[in-house]
Amino acid sequence: MKRGNGKTLIVPPGPGWYDDRKRGAMVPSVEDCFLLLRRYEVPDNVVEHSRVVSQIARALCRELNRRGEGLDSALVEAASLLHDIAKVASFRTRENHSLAGARLLRELGFPEVAEVVRQHVVLDPGLDPVRLTEAAVVNYADKRVRHTQIVSLAERFKDLKERYGKSPEAQSWLGAMERESLLLEDLIFRKIILSPESLENITGG
Repeated sequence: MKRGNGKTLIVPPGPGWYDDRKRGAMVPSVEDCFLLLRRYEVPDNVVEHSRVVSQIARALCRELNRRGEGLDSALVEAASLLHDIAKVASFRTRENHSLAGARLLRELGFPEVAEVVRQHVVLDPGLDPVRLTEAAVVNYADKRVRHTQIVSLAERFKDLKERYGKSPEAQSWLGAMERESLLLEDLIFRKIILSPESLENITGG
């Protein structure tokens, strides 16, 4: 199976443009990811958020793979760049943006990326303490970026609770998500030599 073959996606106007491209690459290249973000009119601030999330996800992926984790780095990069592809559109439709993004990416012919995007807000139950998944890495990376700033989990969830915790149910849901994110953080950083705080110094790469 080819992955991220680097060929440029030609984006003609109108729906169904993806039907004209050559099938086979299950993971789009970085260039293709940015073309998709532009094609679906993702605002610049969301694109920049996704770029920072991708910086974190790639750094973690590199460190984890150095220790034998066996993650698909192309999949991590593409999914982290595309995780919010449907976020703004979902404000209008009132859909869950992770599910809407996953559906769009499946329709575009990227099922593996779709599965990671589907889990970028909430991971499927049953976190494996032995082997991390690409979805876990992207999920955690997204939790570390408030808008375009790398922050701690505590800062990120404080912001989320202020913005979205408008009811006891929402507060409870966010609290549970924060606890899961802390467990995931512990699992990730027990496997590598970086610390959670060191991610705040990532500026590229």
